[in-house]
Amino acid sequence: MKLFNTLTQDLEPVITHDDTVRIYVCGITPYDTTHLGHAFTYVSFDALIRYLEFKGHRVRYVQNVTDIDDDIIRKSREVGLAWDELGRRETARFLRDMDALNVRRPDVYARATDEIPMIIEIVQALVEQGYAYMSQGCVFYNVKKDRDFGAMAHAIGLQS
Repeated sequence: MKLFNTLTQDLEPVITHDDTVRIYVCGITPYDTTHLGHAFTYVSFDALIRYLEFKGHRVRYVQNVTDIDDDIIRKSREVGLAWDELGRRETARFLRDMDALNVRRPDVYARATDEIPMIIEIVQALVEQGYAYMSQGCVFYNVKKDRDFGAMAHAIGLQS
């Protein structure tokens, strides 16, 4: 089986590790209701995973949940809920919607809030190495320092 590699712009064979295909799918930012774009993404990956299993592969499926984000904070203020309560509520709605579509759940949901200490450590290292910088109380990624930035999207003019 081959899949399209966005970086190389070519079809490439699926590589397994101990006959396990490892799949990471970017998950939701749970601040509002599920929409058709969510359904398309997760139904598509569900079909791929089921096909791989049909072909005899084990699949390790991980999906993140960005359960703290500017959009969640903004929306929580609009609706008068704590940001974490809003995130839990919308995540539960999303899961019900995916269950209604018979989309299988990932083996692991990686929640951003569970990784805050590691995120802080990584951001500090990026700042120390010059790959990120502080401005007006925020941290920004220094795209000019990363010669490969934008390569996967084949963005022109972003490379330094």
